[in-house]
Amino acid sequence: MNRKPKWLRAKLPSSPDYHRVRNIVDNNQLHTVCQSAQCPNMGECWSRGTATVMILGNVCTRSCTFCAIQTGRPTEFDLGEPARVAQAVQRMSLKHCVITSVARDDLRDGGASVWAATIRAIRHLNPNCSIEVLTADFRGVMEHLDVVLKAKPDIFNHNLETVERLQRPIRKTARYDRSLSVLKYSSEKGFVTKSGIMLGIGEKEEEVETVMRDMRNAGVNILTIGQYLQPSKQHEPVDRWVSPEEFDHWKTFGLDLGFGVVESGALVRSSYHADEQTDKYGLSGSQAANVASA
Repeated sequence: MNRKPKWLRAKLPSSPDYHRVRNIVDNNQLHTVCQSAQCPNMGECWSRGTATVMILGNVCTRSCTFCAIQTGRPTEFDLGEPARVAQAVQRMSLKHCVITSVARDDLRDGGASVWAATIRAIRHLNPNCSIEVLTADFRGVMEHLDVVLKAKPDIFNHNLETVERLQRPIRKTARYDRSLSVLKYSSEKGFVTKSGIMLGIGEKEEEVETVMRDMRNAGVNILTIGQYLQPSKQHEPVDRWVSPEEFDHWKTFGLDLGFGVVESGALVRSSYHADEQTDKYGLSGSQAANVASA
């Protein structure tokens, strides 16, 4: 591919808030997807006082060909992590927090118990903070997903990442139908659900239309669409640079399908402006505990 177009230039970190967030993350010995996944928005988001915390370590049991996170056999299982995450959220004075994790297929419950403990710890210390979770698929075991949902996050997010045809080469151990079933199950439980896809990884226009319809039919409320960026030469190459006009088209298409919120743009990622999306659904920490009952 040619050099990145001008609309893919991210802001460099410079503000005092950026350094404050970095110090909180470092002092609490936390991982963030911002760092591990090489997110282009880290400078902007951390300067706004927000960061997406990644629990259950920083080594993933899956080897998706688009993702920069390290893969291998995890050794980390830190029972003190939920408390530290809750303390970090408190110190950042967040009104909305986003928590994600690596896939932990090595654990019997896929890490669901740690997920639940983290949600409860955040809620205890930060009752006015809404909580968004971005989880793996727990291999489609709804019993494990229920452990997370019973802790009552405010927004449940699970990404499809790409169109159905590209699932096997891009996501390998994930399955398109399984991801849709996880989203549908969460939606039917009454949760605000969210998912996201990347463009520029080899998809076709009609396939994008299909995946968006499938997500909407599964009950997804919030959709994020961004440009795929190749983390290294060992990862899947970029197929094309998607223009701002095409991203605008997909936003309009998604809103017409009935999504409540569509974030569509080159630098959009799963947690991009996530705090602003809660306004659409009137979520706050004190209200959120009663939003859904699993």
